[in-house]
Formats: sequence, C-alpha cells, structure tokens
Amino acid sequence: MAAITPIARCATYSMAPLDFLNHLLNFVAPAFSVGFLCAILGRFSMRRAAKAPAWWAQGAINFVVGVAVLAAGLIIFGRDGKMTTYAALVVACGTSQWLVAGGWRR
Repeated sequence: MAAITPIARCATYSMAPLDFLNHLLNFVAPAFSVGFLCAILGRFSMRRAAKAPAWWAQGAINFVVGVAVLAAGLIIFGRDGKMTTYAALVVACGTSQWLVAGGWRR
C-alpha cells in the first residue's frame, strides 16, 4: 500500500459550501475591520474635506484595498496569516484613507 502524501490528501479534500463561506469570511474579516475602523476614526482625526465621500464609502474603498493586500500576501507567501501581510494591510488601509479623505490637500 502506497503512503498518501500531504499533497495528495489536500487534492482529495472537498469543502462544503458553509465551510467555504466560513473560510472566506474569516479571510476578509481583518480587511473589513481595519478598513471601516480607519474610516470611522478618520472622521475624528482628520478635518472633513469638501468632496470627501461618506464614511461608509470610505470604509468600502478601504475594504477593497485591504482584500487586495490580503490576496497578494496569500499569493506571495503561499499562506494566510503572516504578520508581514497584516502590517501591509494596516499601511495600505491608512494610505487609502488618507487619499480618499483628501489628506494631501491640507
């Protein structure tokens, strides 16, 4: 009997739809929390620009940027949850918030 390698075990594993949804939501949860936290705290720490979008639009933009950073970290490192990826997430969301709120105009 041949030994099953870890790669062969992973190739035969099928994931139920609820398991997939659970993994997907846990993957994007850091981007959601950091993105909307930046948007909400940005309202208190920065002066409101004349043409700045609403807080929920800023949070949505930060969320999309955060998911892109998390996906790039998954592709580059081959796994999720690296502290380098989370540091890049914080920097990217902070920069996105500064750009969306019009911080360069001051």
